[in-house]
Amino acid sequence: MTAIKHALQRDIFTPNDERLLGIVNVCKAGKKKKNCFLCATVTTERPVQVKVVKVKKSDKGDFYKRQQTWELRDLTEVDAKDASKENPEFDLHFEKVYRWVASSAAEKNSFISCIWKLNQRYLRKKVEFVNVSSQLLEDSVPSGESQSVAGGDEDALDDYQELSAREEQDIEGMMEMCEDAVSNAEAFAEQLSRELQVLDGANIQSIMASEKQVNLLMALLDEALGEVDTIEGKLSSYEEMLQSVKEQMDQISQSNRHIQISSSNNVKLLDEIQFLVNYMDLSKGHVRALQEGDLTSPKGIEACINASEALSQCMNVALRPGHEKLTAVTQQQLLFAELRDTFARRLTNHLNNVFVHQGHDQSSTLTQHPAELSLPKHSPLHRDLLRYAKLMEWLKSTHREKYEGLSRTYVDYMSRLYEREIKDFFEVAKIKMAGASKEAKGKFGLHGSSGKLTGSTSSLNQLAVQGSSSRRSQSSSLLDMGNMSASDLDVADRTKFDKIFEQVLSELEPLCLAEQDFISKFFKLQQHPAVLPPLAQPDPEEPDGGTPSRIPPPAEHRQSLSSEKDLVRLMMNKIFQSIEPELNSLIALGDKIDSFNSLYMLVKMSHHVWTAENVDPASYLSTTLGNVLVTVKRNFDKCISAQIRQMEEVKISKKSKVGILLFVTGFEEFAELAETIFRNAERRGDLDKAYVKLIRAVFVNVEKVANDSQKTPRDVVMMENFHHIFSTLSRLKISCLEAERREAKHKYSEHLQSYVINSLGQPLEKLNHFFEGVEARVAQGVREEEVSYQLAFNKQELRKVIKEYPGKEVKKGLDNLYKKVDKHLCEEESLLQVVWHSMQDEFIRQYKHFEDLIGRCYPGSGITMEFTIQDMLEYFSSIAQSH
Repeated sequence: MTAIKHALQRDIFTPNDERLLGIVNVCKAGKKKKNCFLCATVTTERPVQVKVVKVKKSDKGDFYKRQQTWELRDLTEVDAKDASKENPEFDLHFEKVYRWVASSAAEKNSFISCIWKLNQRYLRKKVEFVNVSSQLLEDSVPSGESQSVAGGDEDALDDYQELSAREEQDIEGMMEMCEDAVSNAEAFAEQLSRELQVLDGANIQSIMASEKQVNLLMALLDEALGEVDTIEGKLSSYEEMLQSVKEQMDQISQSNRHIQISSSNNVKLLDEIQFLVNYMDLSKGHVRALQEGDLTSPKGIEACINASEALSQCMNVALRPGHEKLTAVTQQQLLFAELRDTFARRLTNHLNNVFVHQGHDQSSTLTQHPAELSLPKHSPLHRDLLRYAKLMEWLKSTHREKYEGLSRTYVDYMSRLYEREIKDFFEVAKIKMAGASKEAKGKFGLHGSSGKLTGSTSSLNQLAVQGSSSRRSQSSSLLDMGNMSASDLDVADRTKFDKIFEQVLSELEPLCLAEQDFISKFFKLQQHPAVLPPLAQPDPEEPDGGTPSRIPPPAEHRQSLSSEKDLVRLMMNKIFQSIEPELNSLIALGDKIDSFNSLYMLVKMSHHVWTAENVDPASYLSTTLGNVLVTVKRNFDKCISAQIRQMEEVKISKKSKVGILLFVTGFEEFAELAETIFRNAERRGDLDKAYVKLIRAVFVNVEKVANDSQKTPRDVVMMENFHHIFSTLSRLKISCLEAERREAKHKYSEHLQSYVINSLGQPLEKLNHFFEGVEARVAQGVREEEVSYQLAFNKQELRKVIKEYPGKEVKKGLDNLYKKVDKHLCEEESLLQVVWHSMQDEFIRQYKHFEDLIGRCYPGSGITMEFTIQDMLEYFSSIAQSH
């Protein structure tokens, strides 16, 4: 092992300025035994670096090479596996655990001991030695083989220095002088010993020769020691003198330090006092304003606002640690709390009185102005109350209970006021809808100039329906629209209703927006987007069209509100809880007066909902009008369904001709009215859907009536009515019914052709039968030019048939046909000439067909008809002119 150690030192570590201190022959545990050496080394240069190097014999030769190096400072644990038994296995914990098996337990112990010593000497790092005997770690220098492995005394190693170049030259010169220096090292060593003794004797003689100088030197040293003692004595006396000065200076320094501390404390105390005075002192003027300030005058209100803001600043000041323990601070806080409670009580009582007085105010009701359909304006009240907005904000942050109590009081009394005003307003609107003329008053039971109703609102609705039904007993359905809807009375009534309904919505809209804006500003409720809480959600299944449920006081459900926007909506629902029922009642009245009023209401309500949603989609107005719009849309749908149902129930007379059906003309007038109303409407889609439903019902029921008609031929009923529908749709240009327009045109043309063919029939019946036989022979395979040789179809038979139809007989038959067509067609649609012209074209077509067959089957026979096409044209023209 010693030879290997020297070889490794020479070949591997000396070139790298390293010294090998410990070595162990190992192999990896659990694998094929590939021996290598673990070496413990230190660098020769400072700072000393301690390393563990893995050295392996090269596969290509007998030399060794470094395979892996670890810094000893990275070692965390050495595990010897078993401290009581001899075991060659051990583990070294670097960045990972390396498991080794030494060639012998002694080598392992020697290497672990070397690692422990290097750690103790150079690193002092806490490396854990596990399962290592304490005796092994306590031995400072191992004996025997361990000493050779560990490298001897490490102190000597620290003093070791390599020879310089000059020293090497001197040694070489000395060895050259002695011939036996290399061959006989003992002789060379004895010679060096003798020369060393000679040098020692020369040194002793030189020292003894300089004894006098030594004695002189000793005397001088004694004198110097005496002088030193003298100086030390003086220094001691000086030190005693300075000690008193030092004590005095310490006292002065301590006094100065106390003065500085006192001054610093005084500055801090002054700062604290100034802080408390500046931030916790309320002026007498503010105190007086809070205690007895005038809450009715603008100056008094402004003074109270400033005082309340100052009080809030004083109460909300962030006190420093320890301030709350000061008696003055505690007393000031109690004073502030008392002022706060006093002023909150005064403000609450004053605003309560204002709300109560306004709620009982009777001067703004509509009963004094029954002829004017307008709602009172509350802008003066809002303007007066907004002066207290900052005080309400202060109350909200300081006394939440009083703030909520005020909001409940305001909602309670204002809801009563608005309920009276809105009820009177809608009462006037219903009177105006029912008709304000003397005749209408007599019918509806209205007496006196005040316009007050003799009965309740429900009785008004009944009387209005009775009056309108007696006035328009025949116009309750779309079937009767052709008689009454075009009258000046209906047009005036509907125009008047439209204006009244628009005025009602126009009055409600600014009222609700102004009140909502006031509530937001006065009660300091920021309107952020929020979801409507369940309490205020309309129920679409309610019979009144979705009236919101009664809203409990906000304080009971304040914790369930998702935002202040919900609180605004709750207050608005409570204040205007009568608007939606009144609107629904007004809509029901308008619908009973005339079902077509739902068209006007749908357009107006859609427009106002669209306007409200553009301003604020989640506002009370937008929500309420949206709920009412659902009711209006339902009434509109009911109106359309009623018209369809009446179409299906229509009955026709069996003894009179049908003509243009009433529901066809009714659809025309409905479409004209709807196009006028919906010209610039936002909800055009609703009308388009209604159009499609109605036109399909018209188509189905026209065909149904045509099938049931006994007096008038089916083709005539279909032709006339679909011609009328086609003309109506072409004139109105309704884009959503373009497909139905084309279908109506197709049906009209189809049934016109069918009627012409069926009515014209076979005016030259025998001639027609003759040529049908000719065509049958040709179809059976007989050549056309050979048909004349057939016995039944020879030229003589053809001439005989043609002679039976002279021009006079043809004209007589056409005249009878004209009278028959005139009897079938109605005058309103003016289709007689159209039908007659179509019959002329069909007759000419048949005539040309006969001539073509004669030319093909009887060539060169010279056989012609008894009349020409020109004769036919004259017959048709003269018959039309004569009638």
